[in-house]
Amino acid sequence: MQTVSLFVDVQNVYYTTRSAFQRNFDYNAFWAKATAGRTVKHAYAYAIDRGDEKQRQFQNILRAIGFEVKLKPFIQRSDGSAKGDWDVGITIDMMTCAADSDVMVLVSGDGDFGLLVETLRTRHDCQVEVFGVETLTAVSLIHASSQYFPISSDLLL
Repeated sequence: MQTVSLFVDVQNVYYTTRSAFQRNFDYNAFWAKATAGRTVKHAYAYAIDRGDEKQRQFQNILRAIGFEVKLKPFIQRSDGSAKGDWDVGITIDMMTCAADSDVMVLVSGDGDFGLLVETLRTRHDCQVEVFGVETLTAVSLIHASSQYFPISSDLLL
């Protein structure tokens, strides 16, 4: 049986599904689709922690599905800008998990991951599937993937 590792850029999928569809991502439907007939080796959901109760409830739902939730504090800079992305953390985890996973699944439309996906495919001989909102996913990321799955109504609440 194939082994699979899941990596979900929670902020990216939240904002892209809200922008494109005015709906939320269905993590249960995604889990079912991405893991069907596969053994899950790793499953990470990367989120920003703003410390509110609604977020804690959402994070507990993710844990109940099977994700390990990785949190980074939300940082508000004095100039009004904000910081809080997981690009480096996702990259490190995907590179680390490549050795024991047949398939890597990334949920993000962020073009910064194009080089990572290409490297995983060519240097680590991994199959890399990408799920993202088609109109908001970088073309470079789509082309770098082994297989691209556009997020549509079957993966939305």
